[in-house]
Amino acid sequence: MTKRRAILCGYYGMGNGGDEALLASLVDALPPSIEAIALSGNPQQTRKRHNIDAVPRKSTPSVWNALRQADIFIWGGGSLMQDATSALNPLYYGGLMGVAQQLGLTTVAWAQGIGPLNRSLTRWVARECFSGCDLVTVRDRNSAALLQQWDIPFTLAPDPVWNLDSYPPQGLWDVPAPRVAVTLRPHPQLTPSRIDCLARALADFQSATQTCILLIPFQPHQDLKLAETLRDRLPGETHIWHSDDPRELKGVFHSIEFAIGMRLHGLIAAAAEGCRCWGISYDPKVSQLAAELHLPHWELSDLPDDPNTISRAWIDSYANSEPLGDARIRATIDRAGLHRDRLQDLLG
Repeated sequence: MTKRRAILCGYYGMGNGGDEALLASLVDALPPSIEAIALSGNPQQTRKRHNIDAVPRKSTPSVWNALRQADIFIWGGGSLMQDATSALNPLYYGGLMGVAQQLGLTTVAWAQGIGPLNRSLTRWVARECFSGCDLVTVRDRNSAALLQQWDIPFTLAPDPVWNLDSYPPQGLWDVPAPRVAVTLRPHPQLTPSRIDCLARALADFQSATQTCILLIPFQPHQDLKLAETLRDRLPGETHIWHSDDPRELKGVFHSIEFAIGMRLHGLIAAAAEGCRCWGISYDPKVSQLAAELHLPHWELSDLPDDPNTISRAWIDSYANSEPLGDARIRATIDRAGLHRDRLQDLLG
């Protein structure tokens, strides 16, 4: 039987562990009758990591040729339609979706987190694209509310990375327990003074708890320098650890006692692996996750300016908080499987 071809479109091959986890989840969700082709910033790496075909995401001839030979086009998870990072994001992803719809492909918006959309043009582009899709699934209530406002049918389910298999990580055998993971990322509101405050708070926390700090750059070309800065400021045993394998990146949290994170998928991985969490939110998607899971967190804009306040809160949470219960984790993982189920219902 001839396989149908599906173009997978997302922030792939860009070195972001969260987006690679979304791609792995999507590839797992596709029926065996589908041949996947990813649009990637690093096609060679994508082919090797995910065992699928890939073409350069910014090469117009390659993308056009792939679209003309495809049967299906899938926005493959994440916050693609948002203009907080750049107004060009919705135009790039929306433009590709629009071409796919004009070509008559089956089109899917899968596991989307919509917004923020602060401009009238990007809101219009998003509405047009979602309304033309054969299937829409979203991962948060704010996205669902927006689609409901637009009268677009959808399925709401937790982020599919909840449902991704995890592997035991390599390279941790010499890292002593107990371990605390920290996943920070650069942001305009993470100013030098706030970085200094967090470094001093982490140093106090580490001294009080005698823990090994594991700094995990989810997107090394963005996060590594910040991780190195923190490592050089901490008094106790501190390591920087990273894996290009999204299943290992999730699995590392199984051996972590406590996680402090800005990265959305760092917090999802930690919670799914039964780790206690503390969030620092730079984006509504992180705030929504913290609210839904009742995770303690600070908005980055409201981060305390006293390192003692921060360290005391972390120490108390480390000593007294509980992870999500097994029943809650299992229920969330099961509901995250709805993204896969709806996709398979459509594609057969």
